[in-house]
Amino acid sequence: MNNALGRLLHPRSVAVIGASDDALRIGGRPIAYMRSQGYQGRLLPVNPNWPQIQGLPAFASVAALPETPDVAIVAVAAKLAPQVVADLGARGTAAAIVFSAGFAEMGEEGTQLQQRMLDAARASGIRLLGPNSLGVLNPRIGFYGSFTSVVEMGFPGAGRVGIASQSGAYGSHILGLAREFGIGVSSCVMSGNECDISLGELVHAFVEDGDTDVITVYSEGIRDGDRLLAALEAARHARKPVVMMKVGTSAVGSAAAQSHTASIAGNDAVTDAVLAEFGVVRARSTEHMLDVARLATRRIYPANNTLGVITVSGGAGVIVSDAAETAGLPMPEMPAAAQKHLKELIPFAAPRNPVDCTAQFMNDLSIAGRFTEAVVDEGGYQSVLGFFTYTVGADSIAEGLRAQLKAVRDKHPDRLFVLSILASKERVRQYEDDGFTVFEDPARAVAAIEAMGRFGQAFARERALLPPPVPPVALPATTPSEAEAKRVLAEAGIAVAPERACATAADAVAAAQALGFPVVMKILSPDILHKSEIGGVLLNVASAGAVGDGFATLMERAKQAAPEARIEGVLVARQLFGGVECILGIQRDPVFGPVAMFGLGGIFVEVMKDVVLRRCPFGEDVAEQMIRAIQGAPLLLGARGKPPADVKALAAMLSRLSVFAHQAGPSLQSIDLNPVFALPEGQGAYAADAVIEVAP
Repeated sequence: MNNALGRLLHPRSVAVIGASDDALRIGGRPIAYMRSQGYQGRLLPVNPNWPQIQGLPAFASVAALPETPDVAIVAVAAKLAPQVVADLGARGTAAAIVFSAGFAEMGEEGTQLQQRMLDAARASGIRLLGPNSLGVLNPRIGFYGSFTSVVEMGFPGAGRVGIASQSGAYGSHILGLAREFGIGVSSCVMSGNECDISLGELVHAFVEDGDTDVITVYSEGIRDGDRLLAALEAARHARKPVVMMKVGTSAVGSAAAQSHTASIAGNDAVTDAVLAEFGVVRARSTEHMLDVARLATRRIYPANNTLGVITVSGGAGVIVSDAAETAGLPMPEMPAAAQKHLKELIPFAAPRNPVDCTAQFMNDLSIAGRFTEAVVDEGGYQSVLGFFTYTVGADSIAEGLRAQLKAVRDKHPDRLFVLSILASKERVRQYEDDGFTVFEDPARAVAAIEAMGRFGQAFARERALLPPPVPPVALPATTPSEAEAKRVLAEAGIAVAPERACATAADAVAAAQALGFPVVMKILSPDILHKSEIGGVLLNVASAGAVGDGFATLMERAKQAAPEARIEGVLVARQLFGGVECILGIQRDPVFGPVAMFGLGGIFVEVMKDVVLRRCPFGEDVAEQMIRAIQGAPLLLGARGKPPADVKALAAMLSRLSVFAHQAGPSLQSIDLNPVFALPEGQGAYAADAVIEVAP
């Protein structure tokens, strides 16, 4: 990898600016670590006060270096960093790791200093990691461009898992836990303030890195959404799973993330939806993230994942079944013929799935192999979890049972095999070498197995349909009235209920007679967006006299509730019947841009929050997937003998709305279509109310 980020992960030479002879100081630790771990490149300490540092020749300045380093570590006071970066850039250094703190995380003065340093870097093309970064580690080549003290507890093992973390301290915590979990690391990068190199670029570097198979990410806030999404799509295309721990979901947590990394947390529900779109598994905890990463290194990702369980404990079978149901991991029953076959082997076995071979296997270890073979071969499960608890640790059982299980594993190399056991580290290592991944807790094993299926589904996903063509958007300069909002949306092909804007009571009566009774009457004002809150909506207006009275009522209510509002009159619309009420909406996320929402109207959205989200734009196939994904979807699909709603028309509307939002640009803040009536199949879908909010 000859680009700057490739050299950052695999440097052939490293300069340490602000190098120290004291191996415990920030400028001394990287040198001491690399010397102890046999770094394969050249180390170039820079300090004008020392001719030699830690046994290496030292140089007075960047200009005095005998060669241009691939990477430089900047460990000087913040006020000196901009000039050091300029000097490195003049030498042609590819990338600099800036340890120095005291920049944007400290306020306006620090932000200005950080910008000066960035300007110096961009003038020459050098790339910056940080500032406020804890650095980069690559155990595969002994590169420790970091001052983290976690390695004093033990250096990480070399492996195939890349770690990208915005936090240095927590990134080091993850690194230490990875060592304890027995996870080998390709590289670990801690990005700090991300004044230049972003989290998305680090993910992309891991996608291109031939030493990395699995990517783990710790994020406190996403600064460059487009670049991260491009990296996640590249990872999906390369079949490299990404498991991400995105924190800052609570109000307190979000505030902490802002002050710690000067980043934007964004809306957490939107983050969930976007990560799911790209097949990223969002970790619930550090333990979950590392469990998923460890199992992912097996590189078996079943697109149609099913779980078969072989157990020696009925209680463990219940635990696994509960965990699988919570995770949404299917556990189909064993075929009837297979169950009959296993009952013939052990009449008191429970062979449905979980398959309980009972303690009887201790009398004949071949029973464990035959039951496991039946689960794999006859059950056809893509993933197999064996719960053998402490029995594998008993000397009288261990070797014989291992041979039985290994024979099944060797016969089916395409299946994912996981064990939940208690044994010595040496015994566990033997099973890991045989191709099994071992967990002590069966529920943790289930969560990791479920994640492999999500990766498989993402890798197998075909390219979605292109979004439909929508005429160029002419968004009003300010927030429009309901009538104007509907006119703009109708030009984009979004069907609205038949209606007329009326300035007088006589106009309203004429409109109602033309549309047909009953009608809906609504106050029409660009300044009153939530009309129902002031009594500004009248339903089932069934006569000319009621229309005239309703006009006066609405005008009086508007005057009382919003005396300063601009009143354009009353909107008279045909009242729709017989459909399912839905809500379609758009919100502009600060990180990912416009995001579409779909759900059922009324109590389903207000109380149950039964909605799905998707980044805009998208085609009708994705829109229909969203509609079918809500819990209340049966109400649209013909529950309890009712006719199915026109889902095709609803999907077309949702897709067109997503394209409209994407084309409208950053001045569009939100769209709310509520209710949208999805009429019976073949009769279409119509927006009965529309609110478009435009930024000033």
